[in-house]
Amino acid sequence: MSALTELYEQIELCRDCELGKHRNRAVPGEGPEKATLLFIGEAPGWYEDQQGRPFVGPAGQYLEELLASISLKRDQVYIANVIKCRPPGNRDPLPAEIQTCSKWLNHQIDLIRPKMIVTLGRYSMARYFPNQTISKVHGKAKKQDNIIYYAMYHPAAALHQGSLRKVIEADMLTIPQILAQAEKLNEAEAEPQQLSLF
Repeated sequence: MSALTELYEQIELCRDCELGKHRNRAVPGEGPEKATLLFIGEAPGWYEDQQGRPFVGPAGQYLEELLASISLKRDQVYIANVIKCRPPGNRDPLPAEIQTCSKWLNHQIDLIRPKMIVTLGRYSMARYFPNQTISKVHGKAKKQDNIIYYAMYHPAAALHQGSLRKVIEADMLTIPQILAQAEKLNEAEAEPQQLSLF
């Protein structure tokens, strides 16, 4: 059994906060064990809670379209959320829930060791771009501890606010360029700060 599969089993058993007691299914995340790209959303919704898989509703379909725009399929990237259980009524995750659940996401990142983490929405953005607003930080990247962090709007935002669709699509198209730039810097053994686009 792989370390990630073991982790999924632990998440399934987790009852560390109230969400664990009321969920239908835990939604640990899915994707290759050594994915280059890790996308982090906010919280499971109704569809995810039914299936135990992240991003399977309308926002997930749009995410798949976005991935296709940079010649990627869903099974080539890792997809997770800040919290692993659906909040009642799809409300926003509470700070205590995010804090309690952070150990699972931290463990996933340690196991996957992605080259780039793409935050989808303000709750995952807040982990890596504290005290920032998504309207200012989206489409920007920074490198820290050998991982590139890149902020984007959540795909669901485009479904509620059509004007954001072009912004989200443009931000997604930048990802391959950022990865290519990082590869060049790595080859040149450059200082990590040189990548900072933020």
